Amino acid sequence: MPLEIHPPLPAMEAKSVDTVPEGDEWHYEPKWDGFRCLAFRENSKVELQSKATQPLARYFPELVAAVAALKPRLFVLDGEIAIPTESGFSFDALLQRIHPAASRIQRLSAETPATYVVFDLLAAEDGRSLLRRPLSERRSRLEDFAATYFGTGSIRLSPATPKLAQARKWLSQTGQTLDGIIAKRRDMEYRSGERDGMQKVKNFRSADCVVGGFRYATGRKVVGSLLLGLYADGLLHHVGFTSSIPAADRPELTKKLERLIEPPGFTGNAPGGPSRWNRGKENTWQPLKPKLVVEVCYDHVSENRFRHGTRLLRWRPDKAPEQCTLDQLAQKQSNLLQLLK
Repeated sequence: MPLEIHPPLPAMEAKSVDTVPEGDEWHYEPKWDGFRCLAFRENSKVELQSKATQPLARYFPELVAAVAALKPRLFVLDGEIAIPTESGFSFDALLQRIHPAASRIQRLSAETPATYVVFDLLAAEDGRSLLRRPLSERRSRLEDFAATYFGTGSIRLSPATPKLAQARKWLSQTGQTLDGIIAKRRDMEYRSGERDGMQKVKNFRSADCVVGGFRYATGRKVVGSLLLGLYADGLLHHVGFTSSIPAADRPELTKKLERLIEPPGFTGNAPGGPSRWNRGKENTWQPLKPKLVVEVCYDHVSENRFRHGTRLLRWRPDKAPEQCTLDQLAQKQSNLLQLLK
């Protein structure tokens, strides 16, 4: 029997919330710090797909081999690709894989092999889709699947719990191996490309933003700040900036940004021209093609804009610019650490 579901299949996503949802209808999982990945196995064919429905197989040949080595010949898994180190999972090591040189990818796959942490089963060994089945059934079948086939190799089962105390403990480990926690409704089907039924909680507030433009540093021909945008109603709106770019990275980053200069940059609300701080000084900026995505950490939002400058956390080549929407900011600020007391 052939596989019933194939790529591209948008992953089910989670909505950012400030508090951990409580109740018997929820179960909790760690939120791993890696690349989201759907793995499709159909006989001898293996495909790895990113959250943005882009192919990942060429960047992680060791995981392609691991998926191909599993005994079942038909299945679809949902999980996270991560690279373990002595201090936790390394997102920087993941970024090193997104490289055009096959020789470098092969070297890194041997030096820093990736792990695939699986948290959902979307098609079972007979090839039939489980997308319409509730999470409680999919999780039970995934646990049986993992116990039978995973072993102790590079494909591992992500833990899950119905206990709120354990979820809070995982949340306290954010910043080491974990990126927060995920809460999922046990009765929910797999809603591809939607955010209903899944919620994510972090110990800090972050957003994935499109780099819609940049400004040069004062008196120097290197990047001084990145101008950030989020989509709403099909338009890219300017929402703030970040200038926390390591000095050593600025010359090379400037060259990369200059290759992407192209109007209009922002198609909705755009950065202003005159400087607020120096009258008569034109605070000019360079518009960019909407190609680059960064994750930034922020502390306050006012009228759909970051009130202060944000801190650059990391680049997100695994995320499509169109996925960076304004609804990421639609939540109230709270001290999530209070949940751990």
